[in-house]
Amino acid sequence: MSEEKSPQEKGKNKRPILKSFLGGSVLASEKALSQIPFVLFVVFLFILIIANRYWSEKTLTKMEAVQDSIKELRASSITFETELMRMNRPSEIANKVYDSGLDLVEPKEPARKLKVKKLEK
Repeated sequence: MSEEKSPQEKGKNKRPILKSFLGGSVLASEKALSQIPFVLFVVFLFILIIANRYWSEKTLTKMEAVQDSIKELRASSITFETELMRMNRPSEIANKVYDSGLDLVEPKEPARKLKVKKLEK
């Protein structure tokens, strides 16, 4: 017939394991020593994961800073472009020429294309 352990016997069996774990004798056993390479490998993987996370957060911070500077440069580029377009209007150029005191006058008729005929010899 099957032998069932009473709850008191189960508790007695666990106490030496807990006592040996807290006492440190479990770490000195051969089973624990044979697991050291695996534990070191797991620790190494954790270090890699932490380093990767740190590197990715640092990269994301740099990317956000670059995106902010791109937005600022785009805004200043649009500002300069509109200012340049305003300065290149014919009326603005005529005002600047008049203000500078040059004797240039705005032409009344549009420019014409000159056609030159070649002489054959």
